[in-house]
Amino acid sequence: MDTARLQRRFGRRAFLRWAASGTVTAALAPTLAACDVLTPSVVKAPDDWWAKQRVEGVLDFANWPYYIDRTRTNAHPSLELFTSRTGIAVNYYRPIRANATFLEEIRPDLEAGRSSGYDLIVITNGPELSTLISNGWLTPLDHSRLPNFVAHASPLVQSPSWDPGNRYTVAWQSGLTGLAFRPEAARALGRPPTSIQDLWSPALAGRVGMFADLLDLGSFGLLAIGRAPELSRSYMWQEAAARLREQRDAGIVRGYYDQSYVQALERGEIWVSQAWSGDIFQANALGHPELRFVLPEEGAMFWTDSLMIPKGAEHPLDALTYMDFVYDPYVAALIADWVWYISPVPDAKLIVADRLGDPTVANSPLVFPPEELLEGRELPRPAPRDRSGPLLAGSDLNNYYRFIDEREQEEWRQTFSSVVAGG
Repeated sequence: MDTARLQRRFGRRAFLRWAASGTVTAALAPTLAACDVLTPSVVKAPDDWWAKQRVEGVLDFANWPYYIDRTRTNAHPSLELFTSRTGIAVNYYRPIRANATFLEEIRPDLEAGRSSGYDLIVITNGPELSTLISNGWLTPLDHSRLPNFVAHASPLVQSPSWDPGNRYTVAWQSGLTGLAFRPEAARALGRPPTSIQDLWSPALAGRVGMFADLLDLGSFGLLAIGRAPELSRSYMWQEAAARLREQRDAGIVRGYYDQSYVQALERGEIWVSQAWSGDIFQANALGHPELRFVLPEEGAMFWTDSLMIPKGAEHPLDALTYMDFVYDPYVAALIADWVWYISPVPDAKLIVADRLGDPTVANSPLVFPPEELLEGRELPRPAPRDRSGPLLAGSDLNNYYRFIDEREQEEWRQTFSSVVAGG
């Protein structure tokens, strides 16, 4: 792949998901949890609602920048293939810079039951998705029209904790928040960083990067005090914030970064940082093989950006048709070979390697986790908010806390924004 193409794709996670407005260790494996679910004000579409829908030949699709396959001429091969196969023309937009601001943009239309102007949107699991579900602002899916999803979806994205049964969403791409480090960090510690606790090491004073993204920042604070973010309570948030302030006040943190942490690592300004998995894979390919991505012993954060149909969409069946289309392994391969995050379709791996001729991407566990990690077993279902679901060998991948309401979201924001602001 040419450098120019790589540089154009670089930057997807620069737009914070929720913030103040390659090598992988052998521990790459999660326990994905299922927690209790809010009852939305609209729990499902009428039984005959989908039967009355017709393909209109138009799809208005809102996504994040740099988050789909493209060519030097800014064409999107997978979208062109979709149109050629289905006759549905796609109006592709890239208005999403942050989940929170995008939700506020479309909220008035959703509240009024009007079309937001989009038939399909991409939102990260987190407070905004909780708000969309709890307010009944998403259209329940007809899984009889999603045969590719049924046949090819990875266990990592089936029935996730934030949407049990994939009632409203199917995954677009997933990623991990873990640690990235330079050789200097290993020399300072006398070993490679392996734990979130290493982010508090005096040996790395002034050389640690933390995220300004409050969801990831607070989640790492919780892991640092031995709390699972998905099971946490507000008093634990205060304890985690206190631990993060200790780190800041001791002069260990150099700064709170958006995606510029990558450049800070490349320049050696910081030696270790919270990191998004795809960014480090990209940095390796762009000439920085010295950077390493590792899942900490406490477990990384697992996040998923999902496709969903907002309430009032004018072309819902066109959107549902596209949802199924992207689970065709060849289509998933086209997308994975460009965006370099965890593909929701494991069967795309061989296509990336053989038909697309890109073994580097195909062999990256940051895009296609090893098959043995996807062969889980079911745990007994415990009480609500406790862990359940597939257990995969090794350490956990952690889910974010699922906010009950917007009051909780604001409490989290206030608690952890004070760390970044110096309060």
